[in-house]
Amino acid sequence: MSKELCYVIDQISREKGIPREVLIETLRSALLSAVRKKFGGRTNIDLKIDPKTCVISAYEIKKIVTQVTNKDEEISVAEASKIKPDAIEGNIANVPLDLHDFSRIAAQTAKQVIFQRVKEAERDAIYNEFRDKIGQVVSGMVMRKEKGLYFLNLGKTDAILPIKETLPNENLKRGDTVKAYIEDVRITSKGPVIMLSRTNPQFVASLFKMEVPEINDGTVIIKNIVREPGERTKISVFSKNPAIDPVGACVGMKGTRVQLIVRELRGERIDIIHWTEDPRQLIARALSPATVDRIGINEESKTAMVIVNDQQLSIAIGKRGQNVRLAMKLTGWDIDILSETEYSKMKIEEADKTFTTPSNDGEKPA
Repeated sequence: MSKELCYVIDQISREKGIPREVLIETLRSALLSAVRKKFGGRTNIDLKIDPKTCVISAYEIKKIVTQVTNKDEEISVAEASKIKPDAIEGNIANVPLDLHDFSRIAAQTAKQVIFQRVKEAERDAIYNEFRDKIGQVVSGMVMRKEKGLYFLNLGKTDAILPIKETLPNENLKRGDTVKAYIEDVRITSKGPVIMLSRTNPQFVASLFKMEVPEINDGTVIIKNIVREPGERTKISVFSKNPAIDPVGACVGMKGTRVQLIVRELRGERIDIIHWTEDPRQLIARALSPATVDRIGINEESKTAMVIVNDQQLSIAIGKRGQNVRLAMKLTGWDIDILSETEYSKMKIEEADKTFTTPSNDGEKPA
């Protein structure tokens, strides 16, 4: 019996990924519940399972007395001496119980409790595993689409990817394998719920960490990342090692590293910026792919005026203002962009306002 029990415990531990000691304690608790129920719910009954041999032993905890008045909680010195030769009045004796006469009802109760506890332990194991993976990227297979949600199979459990957290115009089909970012892991009445996202900016950051060894080992640091999902991402990077180009490391030889990420993001454009403490250089780089001519800044208000060639104006601003909007989020500066023509016109108007006509005293100028 004990050998079979050890085999079952080891098998469940391997299949469900539940620690062996957790299963043994689950079984102990279930059997103890059944034994106490059989003996009218008495709390002075305990049970042990040997972790190595799986031998089960149950016993009553009784006080050693000279004269027994409560046979359920007390034992005479003479009877206790048969169990424990050095029995002394006032001490405690563990009186063994025979488990072979378990009733069918008690065994069924134990079975039900074991099943429930194993299920709870399995849920706890899944929760603990994925709670430690919050902020990481996982791959999952799309199982079904239901009420605005995709359900992805991650192997041991399913995860939820809301449709609003997928890329624009992305229509996933059953059987598709996709990567997603673990945003949160919650405990509900039905067990742990793993929430995924493909729109979170940190999803892109995590993809870079997976593809770029220099980011993974901490040599290259992502200083900031901003994103409009499905359209454009801007990421600023910095290298602790002056010999390593952080932008080159992220792009990879012939663009291989960044191209893998772009494909995963369904063609989303990615601007990789070399971070610097110089705000003028940082702003100019953040407005990539536009070329900047001049920049004036106000450090107190963190505002900047950027002058670009007339042909670069639409590129600097971007479609619906997207490029400058992302550049402002990336740098933390409020950026105003003017073309050379607009800037020249503004300077002329300012000059006209400050020009003062000399007073006329009735004399003609020489």
